[in-house]
Amino acid sequence: MNVAVFGSSTVDASEPDFRVGVELGRLLAKDGHAVFTGGYGGLMEAVSMGARDAGGRVVGVVSSAVFPGRSGPNPYLTEVVDCPTLSGRIHALIDATEAAIALPGSIGTLTELMVAWNDAFVARFSGVGARPVIALGDGWRRLVAELGRTVATDAGLVTFADDPRAAIEILRTLRRGE
Repeated sequence: MNVAVFGSSTVDASEPDFRVGVELGRLLAKDGHAVFTGGYGGLMEAVSMGARDAGGRVVGVVSSAVFPGRSGPNPYLTEVVDCPTLSGRIHALIDATEAAIALPGSIGTLTELMVAWNDAFVARFSGVGARPVIALGDGWRRLVAELGRTVATDAGLVTFADDPRAAIEILRTLRRGE
């Protein structure tokens, strides 16, 4: 399964969230998943590092036209897809995958999570199965609950995991059709 992973671009390698990202990437690759990230630094690099170190396929979906000041794609990618616009980048990242996982992040990560959540919401209208959306971190738990209430949407479409191992178990359960 191709899995999109969203997360902060500003997390430093010395921070605990970075280690969580590395572990998530490693576990995804060991479980046979290809990993798709935004391709830059921070948690995107952490996930890419873990997946690459475990021998996985690691695709970075970047936008060099939107982010000309960034140092470029992280060194752990096995493939790079360059999209001309930010919205194109987000949709390319989500459209190429069968599941999405959000790690802690800022407005960019929130946007990615919202697009994945919206896709899961509208899937019911087209008869297509909803793409799983998983979020790690208490911040997402509180925000999704509040958004579910205030914008009258189905907060149950976002599943929460306490750590990378729990996220992998959720994917396994979904893959088995449970």
